[in-house]
Parts: sequence; structure tokens; C-alpha cells
Amino acid sequence: MTADSSGLGTKPVARLALTMSVPTIVAQAANASYTIIDRLFIGHIPEVGDAAMTGVGICFPILLAVTAFASLIGAGGAPRASIELGRGNFKKAERILGTSAAFLVAIALTLTVILQATKEPVLRAFGASDANIGYAVDFITIYLVGTVFVQLTLGLNNFISAQGKTTIAMTSVLIGTGTSIILDPVFIFVLGWGVKGAAVANVIAQLISSVWIILFLASGRSAIRLRPSNIRFNRVIVPILTLGLAPFIMQITECLINVVFNVGLQRYGGDDYVTSMTIITSLMQVVSVLTNGFQQGIQPIIGFNFGARRMDRVRQAIRVAFIAQITSATVLVSILAAFPSVFAAWFTSSPEVIGIVTRMMPVFVAGWGVFGIQMGAQCALVGMGQAKQSVFLAIFRKIIMLVPLALTLPHWIGVTGIFLAEPISDATSGIVAGILFYVTYRSLTRADDAKNR
Repeated sequence: MTADSSGLGTKPVARLALTMSVPTIVAQAANASYTIIDRLFIGHIPEVGDAAMTGVGICFPILLAVTAFASLIGAGGAPRASIELGRGNFKKAERILGTSAAFLVAIALTLTVILQATKEPVLRAFGASDANIGYAVDFITIYLVGTVFVQLTLGLNNFISAQGKTTIAMTSVLIGTGTSIILDPVFIFVLGWGVKGAAVANVIAQLISSVWIILFLASGRSAIRLRPSNIRFNRVIVPILTLGLAPFIMQITECLINVVFNVGLQRYGGDDYVTSMTIITSLMQVVSVLTNGFQQGIQPIIGFNFGARRMDRVRQAIRVAFIAQITSATVLVSILAAFPSVFAAWFTSSPEVIGIVTRMMPVFVAGWGVFGIQMGAQCALVGMGQAKQSVFLAIFRKIIMLVPLALTLPHWIGVTGIFLAEPISDATSGIVAGILFYVTYRSLTRADDAKNR
């Protein structure tokens, strides 16, 4: 198996980006569908659907936290492995993979113990009310049993994409999603398990996906193999963590934002507003599917060619990344803003909730077109191993902009301020990201030109 067996350094960049992005988009859609499908089914449980969906929505920050730790290792290790493949250093790439697997399991076990012990007070702090706390506890208790499978599925699948084998990565996720789609209605409605059934279906689906991924990475079909001798704690975790810190911060702060949103919405609006935000964030996951899929598809091209010092191909891939991110974000949020009531009706039949979504969806998504600039910059910076700039962008949007706005605006303009905080921070961070990327990229290209003289 050669380092460039997938044509990362030879095939036309635009066509390669498309062929690699389509499977990753499908895989991202499949990943997101775990949460979305659960909510679609749960929202239609007779008599208790809205309360049950709100309870599961309250659990979402915990799910995001689990995902964030998988990204810390997977999204940090996979680009490092991709860069080493570009340099032809297979042994180091395999050490990175093995070390990542060891830390994913260790983190999963730690999270399971801590979250099981603290789940009820945590859910209360996250905005759960007496009407929905029971559903939240039922769901998260079972979901946490599968934390190790979630970590391995999300974390290790990045290493399949990093080899350019995005179709295999897509299949890994589709196997789990297909299982979840089949089991959800059976467990929720036929067996009458309700939210517990959704959680059981989720755990089984993630188990099957993780086994598939491990078997592939351990086989001869993988350019870098998961070998038992490499599954141990190793110093290569340091560069993995430095690069994975940006996607980790983006996701863990998303967890914080969901908590801030839920608590604020409960205070200024009540359960219907929490349910409405659950629906809006579910729909926004669809947008993220496309943008994250493009990122995972294009990033290995940037990383491989950056490692091989083929800067002309790096430039082409970055250009494709920006065009894809800005265009996809703008088109998708425009559709959501144009037909919010139609999409809300997928999740609930409550006229009050549908009315809130109809009013607030256009406000919430207004800045996403400009935010596409940040997503393009983030894709390029992580692909080139520029950890510090990536971390700054992640912190700027979420911690410096969004959280303070979501906490302060409602004092002046009520519950609408929580929804308005999103577009203000999205647009501002998009502009800042564009400037930072321009400065960083010019510095890198000048250094490369000087080295080649």
C-alpha cells in the first residue's frame, strides 16, 4: 500500500475534493441522523412527545461533550497521520493511530464513570424541569453505556478518511445509521420502551459501527494498520492534542452554548422555547453535515500535500474549501429560513412550538453565510497543522462572542436576544477568520518560497 494510493498528491484537486467529500458528507449525515432520527420518533410518542423530546434535547450537551473528546483525539490524530503519510513515514502514522485508540478508550471509560455518577444534577443544571427530567435521565443512563463505542466510531473513522478512503469511512457510519433506523421504531413504539428504546438502539448501532472500523483498520486494506503493539500511551499524543484542541474547543463550547441557551430559554420563555431550540439545532445539524463533510473530505488533500511540500496543490485545495463552505452554508440556511414551519412540523404537531420556530429560525441562521468563511479557514488551518490559529478562532466565536451575547442580550430585548446572539457572533467571527487566515497563509507561503530558493 503506497502513501498516495488514493491519489491525494496526483489527481486533479477539484475532482478529488468532490469524490472525497461526497462519502464524508453521507457519513456526516449518517452520524447526525442518530440524534435527528431519535427526535423525529420521540416527538411523535402519543401524549408525551414534546416533553420527551425536550428531555432528550436537554441531554444534547452531554452528547456533544462525548463527541468533543472523540474529536480531540480523532480530528487531531488523523491530520497528523495524513501529514506523515505525505512524508512517507508509515511507522509514525501507525504509532499515531495506535496511541489515539488507547486514549479514546481511556477517555471513554473516564467519561462514563463521571457522567453516570453526576447525571441528574448535571441535567438539572442544563435546564431540565420537573416535566422532562425523567425522560432525560432515562435516555442518558442507557446512552452512556455506549460511550466507548461512540468514542471509537467517531475518533477512529477519521483515520480511514485521512487515507483518502472516504467511501469506507462512509460505509462505517451507514452501517450504524441503518441499524438505528431499523431499531428505533421497534424499540420506541412496538416494544413501548419510549426514550429508553431510542437510547438502546443508539448503543447497539454504535457498537456495530465501532467493530466494523476496528476490523478495517487492523486489516491489510488499510494504508496504516491498527497494530496491538502500538495501542499504548505514547508521547505522540502531544502533537495530536495540540492539533485536536481546535475542533475539541469548537464542540465543547457548543456544549456550553447549548447549556446557556437552554437555561436562558427556560428562564425567559419556558419549555416551548426549549423545545423550539431543540428543533432548530436539529435542523442546523443538517447544515453542519454538509460543511463538516466538505471539511473532512478536503482536509486530507491539504494535509498530504502540505506534508509533501506541494504548495500549488495546497492552494487549489484551500480555494475549493472556501468556495464549498461559503456556498453550501448560504444555500442551506436560506432554505431553512424560507420554510421554517414545514421543517418544524416534522418534529412536532404543537402550534405554539411551530410558531416559535417559524419566527426565530430566520433570525438564528442570518449570519451563517458569512460564517462559511470561518469554516473554510478552519479547514485549511487544521489541514496545514496550524493549531494555534485554529484554537483562537474556535475560542473567539464561542467564548468571546456568543456566550456573552446570549447572557446579556435577553436582559434588554427578552428571549429574542438568545436567538439573535447567534447571527451576530457568526458574522463577526467569519470576518475575523478571513483576516487571520490571509495573514497566516501569506506567512507560510513566504517561508516555503524562501526555503526553495
